[in-house]
Amino acid sequence: MLTIATVNVNGIRAAYKRGMGTWLETRKPDVLLLQEVRASDEILADHLAADGWHLAHEASETKGRAGVAIASRLPMDAVRIGMRTGVTGDTGRWVEADLAVPSHDGAPARKVTVVSTYIHSGTVGTPSMDEKYAFLDHVTSRLGDLSRDGGSAVVAGDLNIAHREADIKNWKGNLKAAGFLPRERAYLDRWFDDLGWRDLGRELGGEGPGPFTWWSWRGQAFDNDAGWRIDYQLATPELADAAVTATVDRAATYAERFSDHAPVVVEYDL
Repeated sequence: MLTIATVNVNGIRAAYKRGMGTWLETRKPDVLLLQEVRASDEILADHLAADGWHLAHEASETKGRAGVAIASRLPMDAVRIGMRTGVTGDTGRWVEADLAVPSHDGAPARKVTVVSTYIHSGTVGTPSMDEKYAFLDHVTSRLGDLSRDGGSAVVAGDLNIAHREADIKNWKGNLKAAGFLPRERAYLDRWFDDLGWRDLGRELGGEGPGPFTWWSWRGQAFDNDAGWRIDYQLATPELADAAVTATVDRAATYAERFSDHAPVVVEYDL
Protein backbone atom coordinates (compact mmCIF):
# COMPACT_ATOMS: atom_id res chain seq x y z
CA MET A 1 0.00 0.00 0.00
CA LEU A 2 1.34 3.42 -1.01
CA THR A 3 0.04 6.27 1.14
CA ILE A 4 0.20 9.79 -0.32
CA ALA A 5 -0.79 12.83 1.73
CA THR A 6 -1.13 16.41 0.52
CA VAL A 7 -1.56 19.49 2.70
CA ASN A 8 -1.21 23.25 2.51
CA VAL A 9 0.75 23.88 5.71
CA ASN A 10 0.33 27.67 5.76
CA GLY A 11 4.04 27.98 6.63
CA ILE A 12 6.09 24.91 7.62
CA ARG A 13 7.48 26.56 10.76
CA ALA A 14 4.07 27.65 11.99
CA ALA A 15 2.56 24.23 11.23
CA TYR A 16 5.21 22.43 13.28
CA LYS A 17 4.68 24.80 16.17
CA ARG A 18 0.98 23.94 16.05
CA GLY A 19 1.56 20.18 16.08
CA MET A 20 2.11 19.01 12.51
CA GLY A 21 4.88 16.70 13.66
CA THR A 22 2.45 14.75 15.84
CA TRP A 23 0.08 14.24 12.89
CA LEU A 24 2.96 13.12 10.69
CA GLU A 25 4.20 10.59 13.23
CA THR A 26 0.72 9.15 13.57
CA ARG A 27 -0.25 9.10 9.88
CA LYS A 28 3.13 7.96 8.50
CA PRO A 29 2.58 8.64 4.78
CA ASP A 30 5.06 7.30 2.24
CA VAL A 31 4.84 10.53 0.22
CA LEU A 32 4.06 13.99 1.59
CA LEU A 33 3.12 16.80 -0.80
CA LEU A 34 3.31 20.27 0.73
CA GLN A 35 2.08 23.70 -0.34
CA GLU A 36 2.72 27.16 1.10
CA VAL A 37 5.96 25.97 2.65
CA ARG A 38 7.11 29.60 2.96
CA ALA A 39 10.70 28.67 3.81
CA SER A 40 14.14 28.04 2.36
CA ASP A 41 15.53 24.64 1.41
CA GLU A 42 17.53 24.67 4.63
CA ILE A 43 14.55 25.39 6.88
CA LEU A 44 12.47 22.71 5.17
CA ALA A 45 15.30 20.21 5.58
CA ASP A 46 15.65 21.12 9.25
CA HIS A 47 12.07 20.01 9.80
CA LEU A 48 11.99 16.90 7.58
CA ALA A 49 15.40 15.61 6.51
CA ALA A 50 16.23 14.25 9.95
CA ASP A 51 13.38 11.76 9.55
CA GLY A 52 14.90 10.25 6.43
CA TRP A 53 12.81 12.00 3.80
CA HIS A 54 14.06 12.57 0.26
CA LEU A 55 13.15 16.15 -0.59
CA ALA A 56 12.35 18.22 -3.68
CA HIS A 57 11.38 21.84 -3.13
CA GLU A 58 10.68 24.95 -5.12
CA ALA A 59 10.69 28.05 -2.94
CA SER A 60 9.01 31.20 -4.16
CA GLU A 61 11.17 34.03 -5.42
CA THR A 62 9.09 36.21 -3.11
CA LYS A 63 10.24 35.56 0.43
CA GLY A 64 7.55 34.28 2.78
CA ARG A 65 5.14 33.33 -0.01
CA ALA A 66 4.02 30.11 -1.69
CA GLY A 67 6.56 27.27 -1.94
CA VAL A 68 5.83 23.63 -2.84
CA ALA A 69 7.65 20.47 -1.84
CA ILE A 70 7.69 16.70 -2.15
CA ALA A 71 8.94 14.57 0.72
CA SER A 72 9.24 10.88 -0.09
CA ARG A 73 10.32 7.76 1.74
CA LEU A 74 11.09 6.31 -1.69
CA PRO A 75 14.08 7.57 -3.66
CA MET A 76 13.38 10.01 -6.46
CA ASP A 77 14.55 8.86 -9.88
CA ALA A 78 14.01 12.30 -11.42
CA VAL A 79 12.96 15.73 -10.19
CA ARG A 80 11.53 18.61 -12.22
CA ILE A 81 11.44 21.92 -10.39
CA GLY A 82 8.94 24.63 -11.30
CA MET A 83 6.92 25.54 -14.33
CA ARG A 84 8.57 28.58 -15.84
CA THR A 85 5.66 30.26 -17.55
CA GLY A 86 6.44 33.96 -17.44
CA VAL A 87 3.36 34.42 -15.27
CA THR A 88 3.90 36.81 -12.37
CA GLY A 89 4.27 34.88 -9.13
CA ASP A 90 4.56 31.47 -10.79
CA THR A 91 7.48 30.29 -8.65
CA GLY A 92 6.93 28.08 -5.65
CA ARG A 93 3.86 26.54 -7.30
CA TRP A 94 4.88 23.33 -9.13
CA VAL A 95 7.33 20.50 -8.44
CA GLU A 96 7.40 16.96 -9.90
CA ALA A 97 9.25 13.78 -9.03
CA ASP A 98 9.35 10.25 -10.48
CA LEU A 99 9.33 7.56 -7.80
CA ALA A 100 10.18 3.89 -8.21
CA VAL A 101 7.65 1.93 -6.16
CA PRO A 102 9.10 -1.53 -5.44
CA SER A 103 7.16 -4.66 -6.32
CA HIS A 104 6.68 -7.46 -3.82
CA ASP A 105 6.32 -10.20 -6.43
CA GLY A 106 9.63 -9.84 -8.21
CA ALA A 107 8.27 -7.64 -10.98
CA PRO A 108 10.11 -4.46 -11.96
CA ALA A 109 9.52 -1.38 -9.84
CA ARG A 110 6.53 0.71 -10.86
CA LYS A 111 7.12 4.32 -11.87
CA VAL A 112 4.78 6.80 -10.19
CA THR A 113 5.01 10.51 -10.98
CA VAL A 114 3.93 12.80 -8.14
CA VAL A 115 3.29 16.54 -8.37
CA SER A 116 2.74 19.11 -5.64
CA THR A 117 1.06 22.28 -6.86
CA TYR A 118 -0.28 25.50 -5.37
CA ILE A 119 -2.57 27.44 -7.69
CA HIS A 120 -2.96 31.19 -7.24
CA SER A 121 -5.93 32.27 -5.12
CA GLY A 122 -6.78 35.32 -7.23
CA THR A 123 -8.98 38.31 -6.51
CA VAL A 124 -11.83 39.25 -8.85
CA GLY A 125 -11.24 42.47 -10.76
CA THR A 126 -7.47 42.54 -10.21
CA PRO A 127 -4.44 41.41 -12.24
CA SER A 128 -4.10 38.42 -9.91
CA MET A 129 -7.04 36.74 -11.66
CA ASP A 130 -5.33 37.12 -15.04
CA GLU A 131 -2.23 35.55 -13.49
CA LYS A 132 -4.31 32.68 -12.14
CA TYR A 133 -5.93 31.97 -15.51
CA ALA A 134 -2.58 32.16 -17.29
CA PHE A 135 -1.06 29.70 -14.84
CA LEU A 136 -4.07 27.39 -15.16
CA ASP A 137 -3.51 27.36 -18.93
CA HIS A 138 0.04 26.10 -18.38
CA VAL A 139 -1.16 23.53 -15.84
CA THR A 140 -3.72 22.28 -18.37
CA SER A 141 -0.98 21.84 -20.95
CA ARG A 142 1.21 19.91 -18.51
CA LEU A 143 -1.69 17.71 -17.42
CA GLY A 144 -2.29 16.94 -21.06
CA ASP A 145 1.34 15.87 -21.45
CA LEU A 146 1.19 13.64 -18.37
CA SER A 147 -2.09 12.03 -19.38
CA ARG A 148 -0.87 11.34 -22.94
CA ASP A 149 2.24 9.67 -21.52
CA GLY A 150 0.01 7.12 -19.81
CA GLY A 151 1.19 5.34 -16.71
CA SER A 152 0.70 6.35 -13.10
CA ALA A 153 0.69 9.98 -12.01
CA VAL A 154 -0.91 12.01 -9.24
CA VAL A 155 -1.20 15.79 -9.21
CA ALA A 156 -2.12 17.05 -5.77
CA GLY A 157 -2.33 20.22 -3.80
CA ASP A 158 -4.26 23.38 -3.12
CA LEU A 159 -6.00 24.24 -6.40
CA ASN A 160 -7.92 27.18 -4.90
CA ILE A 161 -11.01 26.13 -6.86
CA ALA A 162 -14.14 24.43 -5.56
CA HIS A 163 -15.43 22.35 -8.43
CA ARG A 164 -19.11 21.78 -7.65
CA GLU A 165 -21.80 23.09 -5.30
CA ALA A 166 -21.09 20.08 -3.07
CA ASP A 167 -17.54 21.39 -2.65
CA ILE A 168 -18.44 24.59 -0.81
CA LYS A 169 -20.82 25.13 2.09
CA ASN A 170 -22.04 28.60 1.09
CA TRP A 171 -22.04 28.15 -2.67
CA LYS A 172 -24.90 30.57 -3.29
CA GLY A 173 -23.02 33.38 -1.55
CA ASN A 174 -19.81 32.72 -3.53
CA LEU A 175 -21.04 32.51 -7.12
CA LYS A 176 -19.10 35.66 -7.99
CA ALA A 177 -16.11 34.99 -5.73
CA ALA A 178 -12.67 33.81 -6.77
CA GLY A 179 -12.40 30.08 -6.25
CA PHE A 180 -15.95 29.37 -7.45
CA LEU A 181 -16.22 31.30 -10.70
CA PRO A 182 -17.62 29.41 -13.73
CA ARG A 183 -14.45 30.11 -15.71
CA GLU A 184 -12.27 28.62 -12.96
CA ARG A 185 -14.46 25.57 -12.51
CA ALA A 186 -14.40 24.97 -16.27
CA TYR A 187 -10.69 24.15 -16.04
CA LEU A 188 -11.49 21.21 -13.75
CA ASP A 189 -14.24 20.11 -16.13
CA ARG A 190 -11.68 19.95 -18.89
CA TRP A 191 -9.14 18.09 -16.77
CA PHE A 192 -11.71 15.44 -15.81
CA ASP A 193 -13.88 15.20 -18.93
CA ASP A 194 -11.34 15.79 -21.70
CA LEU A 195 -7.97 14.79 -20.24
CA GLY A 196 -9.17 11.84 -18.16
CA TRP A 197 -7.90 12.87 -14.73
CA ARG A 198 -9.94 11.55 -11.80
CA ASP A 199 -10.86 13.40 -8.61
CA LEU A 200 -10.18 10.82 -5.90
CA GLY A 201 -11.48 12.95 -3.06
CA ARG A 202 -14.91 12.99 -4.69
CA GLU A 203 -14.84 9.44 -6.07
CA LEU A 204 -13.95 7.90 -2.72
CA GLY A 205 -15.35 10.55 -0.40
CA GLY A 206 -19.01 10.28 -1.38
CA GLU A 207 -21.38 12.71 -3.07
CA GLY A 208 -21.06 15.42 -0.42
CA PRO A 209 -21.53 18.11 0.63
CA GLY A 210 -17.84 18.01 1.51
CA PRO A 211 -15.78 16.62 2.97
CA PHE A 212 -14.26 20.09 3.07
CA THR A 213 -10.51 20.74 3.30
CA TRP A 214 -10.25 24.46 4.13
CA TRP A 215 -11.94 26.64 6.73
CA SER A 216 -11.21 30.26 7.60
CA TRP A 217 -9.35 30.87 10.84
CA ARG A 218 -11.94 33.54 11.58
CA GLY A 219 -15.29 33.19 13.32
CA GLN A 220 -17.07 29.84 13.64
CA ALA A 221 -16.28 28.52 10.15
CA PHE A 222 -14.47 25.42 11.40
CA ASP A 223 -16.90 24.61 14.21
CA ASN A 224 -19.83 25.00 11.80
CA ASP A 225 -18.04 23.09 9.03
CA ALA A 226 -18.54 26.07 6.72
CA GLY A 227 -15.65 25.12 4.46
CA TRP A 228 -14.42 24.66 0.91
CA ARG A 229 -13.03 21.56 -0.78
CA ILE A 230 -10.09 23.08 -2.63
CA ASP A 231 -7.37 20.49 -1.90
CA TYR A 232 -7.26 17.54 -4.29
CA GLN A 233 -5.51 14.40 -5.38
CA LEU A 234 -6.03 13.99 -9.13
CA ALA A 235 -4.83 10.73 -10.68
CA THR A 236 -4.43 9.25 -14.12
CA PRO A 237 -6.83 6.33 -14.76
CA GLU A 238 -4.16 3.70 -14.18
CA LEU A 239 -3.31 5.05 -10.74
CA ALA A 240 -6.89 5.98 -9.86
CA ASP A 241 -7.92 2.34 -10.35
CA ALA A 242 -5.49 1.44 -7.55
CA ALA A 243 -6.87 4.01 -5.08
CA VAL A 244 -8.79 2.36 -2.24
CA THR A 245 -9.39 5.10 0.35
CA ALA A 246 -9.41 8.91 0.40
CA THR A 247 -9.59 10.64 3.76
CA VAL A 248 -9.61 14.25 4.93
CA ASP A 249 -7.71 14.38 8.23
CA ARG A 250 -9.88 17.06 9.80
CA ALA A 251 -8.65 18.05 13.26
CA ALA A 252 -10.91 17.05 16.13
CA THR A 253 -11.11 20.63 17.42
CA TYR A 254 -10.23 24.15 16.30
CA ALA A 255 -7.37 24.23 18.82
CA GLU A 256 -5.79 21.10 17.32
CA ARG A 257 -5.50 22.48 13.77
CA PHE A 258 -1.95 22.95 12.51
CA SER A 259 -3.13 24.77 9.36
CA ASP A 260 -6.29 26.32 7.97
CA HIS A 261 -6.24 23.36 5.54
CA ALA A 262 -6.65 19.68 6.42
CA PRO A 263 -4.52 16.94 4.84
CA VAL A 264 -6.02 14.82 2.07
CA VAL A 265 -4.68 11.27 2.31
CA VAL A 266 -5.13 8.56 -0.35
CA GLU A 267 -4.07 4.93 -0.11
CA TYR A 268 -3.11 3.16 -3.34
CA ASP A 269 -2.96 -0.61 -3.55
CA LEU A 270 -0.04 -1.16 -5.90
